Amino acid sequence: MMKRVFFISMSLIFLCLFVSCKNDKAENISAKEEASKNNGPNIVLIMTDQHQAEALSIAGNTELSTPNLDKLAKSGVRFENAYVTFPLCSPSRSSMFTGKMPHQVGINSNADKKLDTEYINQNLPHLLSANGYDCAYGGKWHAPEVEIDLESGFEKISEFGDIGLAENTIAYMESKKDGDTPFFLVASFDNPHTICEWARNQPLPYGNIDLVDKFQTPDLPVNFKKADDFPEALQIEQDADKLSYPTQNYTEDDWRQYRYTYYRLIEKVDVEIGKILDAIDDLGLRENTIVIFTSDHGDGNASHGWNQKTALFQESINVPFIIRDPLMSQGEHKLSDQLISTGLDFYPTVLDYAGMKPTDALLGKSIRSLIQDSTYKNHDFVVTETKFDSKNSYGTLGRAVTDKNYKYVVYSWGKDREQFFDLRSDPYEMTNLADDPEHLSMVDHYRQRLIDWCIHTNDHQFLKRAILPSTSDMPAQNLFNKPY
Repeated sequence: MMKRVFFISMSLIFLCLFVSCKNDKAENISAKEEASKNNGPNIVLIMTDQHQAEALSIAGNTELSTPNLDKLAKSGVRFENAYVTFPLCSPSRSSMFTGKMPHQVGINSNADKKLDTEYINQNLPHLLSANGYDCAYGGKWHAPEVEIDLESGFEKISEFGDIGLAENTIAYMESKKDGDTPFFLVASFDNPHTICEWARNQPLPYGNIDLVDKFQTPDLPVNFKKADDFPEALQIEQDADKLSYPTQNYTEDDWRQYRYTYYRLIEKVDVEIGKILDAIDDLGLRENTIVIFTSDHGDGNASHGWNQKTALFQESINVPFIIRDPLMSQGEHKLSDQLISTGLDFYPTVLDYAGMKPTDALLGKSIRSLIQDSTYKNHDFVVTETKFDSKNSYGTLGRAVTDKNYKYVVYSWGKDREQFFDLRSDPYEMTNLADDPEHLSMVDHYRQRLIDWCIHTNDHQFLKRAILPSTSDMPAQNLFNKPY
């Protein structure tokens, strides 16, 4: 009798466990099915690398022709005040896909190779995949690893490199055009980053650019000459890293060839981008596809005698940013002067279009609101950070606070480490007002903005190395004027 009771009891327990597991499995399947029913739009991000904001013909630059990007801009919104969070590949890209400042995720150079698991799990592809999106990536990743892997949350559709990237991107879209699942697709081009190889006299990986007669090259920029108060730290970093800055002995003709080549590389990638944009139309995807174009940082392009990036000049931190929303009417081209932080705002923008809310508080804001509501205001200012980290570097840190009217820059050490520019009257940053008696109170205001931002974002390294301890009761002006 006891054995029979025991057998019945155990049978009931196993039955309950079976039913419970079956219900849990059914709930999981139901949740997965529910997630797969996401009716959000497709989202396509097209990126170039090292592309400064003014290097578009639609921006008024007559030294190059970018008909495909111009066409995209004419059917969307072009933001002329878009700034990166860090003018270097890995920090900028890591910021974009996590929605955080580079120092918050611990990626402060191209040598930092890994994000913490918590940031990987909360990046855009992981969140979107869990909510019914297919996520695919082709081309250069570098966020922070050079090559993309499965851990990123993306399906890899094309290797690092521009050859074949457009074709592989189009093939992916064609495979998804009749499906019920929306996709988040990234086509990340390397050009015009290969200007770095050109400057080092190395072969260009996607085809060389022939030299031309100097009379066919662009003029030098108006801010080509370095100012007398050029930051000492930048000059020393430039001299120390001849691999990144092999331009110390450039003649003016060399610089003009540099600018000619840079613009030809942009024209080259514009052709590839055009293939993707045309395919979106040809495949019937336009009416349900958000297209975003931007770059991870700019290039000095001879301004201030600078090539490459890392420095906090406008040419390095101000990048193109275009969104085409199919809800906009045809021909409703808009030019916006709203401030955009590409690293902070891209993340919530994609989530917003996908019908999702961020899982935690963010520093960035969705740009979708700027497109749909002209009265909406995004940011009062944006912050860009930097760090020099080459083999022979002095480890210089820098921060920039930029708004529509003014820009404040400070590096961690050296003579003339502070800069303050009136961007309205001096967009090329040729007159440093940091020591101008008439602007001292305003400079102090921007210093305090930076201090508050560093405290709010736990930017302790910069507070310690460049500003002194944040607990000090001293006025901001005194904090910054301490000996370095």
